[in-house]
Amino acid sequence: MAWFKRKDKGIQTPTEEKKDTPKGLWYKSPTGKIVDTEELEKNFYISPEDGYHVRVGSKEYFEIFFDDNKFKELDKNLTSKDPLKFEDKKKYSDRLKDAQEKTGLKDAVRTAVGKSKGKNIVIACMDFRFIGGSMGSVVGEKIARAADHALKNKLPFMIISKSGGARMMEAALSLMQLAKTSSKLAQLAEAGIPYISLCTDPTTGGTTASFAMLGDINISEPGALIAFAGPRVVRDTTGKELPEGFQTAEFVQEHGFLDFISPRQELKDKINLYLDLILNRPVRA
Repeated sequence: MAWFKRKDKGIQTPTEEKKDTPKGLWYKSPTGKIVDTEELEKNFYISPEDGYHVRVGSKEYFEIFFDDNKFKELDKNLTSKDPLKFEDKKKYSDRLKDAQEKTGLKDAVRTAVGKSKGKNIVIACMDFRFIGGSMGSVVGEKIARAADHALKNKLPFMIISKSGGARMMEAALSLMQLAKTSSKLAQLAEAGIPYISLCTDPTTGGTTASFAMLGDINISEPGALIAFAGPRVVRDTTGKELPEGFQTAEFVQEHGFLDFISPRQELKDKINLYLDLILNRPVRA
């Protein structure tokens, strides 16, 4: 069996001297397409071959919507407490601390005001990286305060949803945010101030049951998951097999819950064109 043994081992590189390819240089989309991360960033985090929209957070959306990435962040240091002393394998207070250290965020939403195509707008953007973008009392409070800022200054308001739903560690306090945010949006409507809802992947649970579906215009990115409950829960509740593409943005639009779907690179132009039209503002190229 000597022919299976290699006598001349040739050039051997010591393990400590081997150099691996640095992580993060390439991104593989769900369809298997490989794209350079720099190219991905330049293309608004969209895979150029298959159009897959990579999940991004408030940092990237603020860069997309605010002119020259200039904005004033609102209620920047607002953080969650643990009034219920919730504990399930891990204390909620510890989970909050871990999420803050890992993401550099205070909670699952950031709110800001700035110019988009030269005109002021208030934007609240959720971050899925922070405990699944779950909606707790701070998320509801920051959205409510952002709506108040828009109301006081008569500025258009937009929420970019990216959430797994209510934050179970806050129980009823989390569910109260559905009514709280919805009532603030009603005040905007009464004042004639436009509210835009942008649904991104994923928009689910209590977010869908409240502010995500209450826009004067409801928009989504292609292929986004938009739902209230998961497919298994819906299937067990209805006792029926679900149609193909169920809970995708395209399916939701087909059934009348979205006004239109837009690729990420076109969102800034389309949203500002909509605002120019309904507010009777001069259209800016």
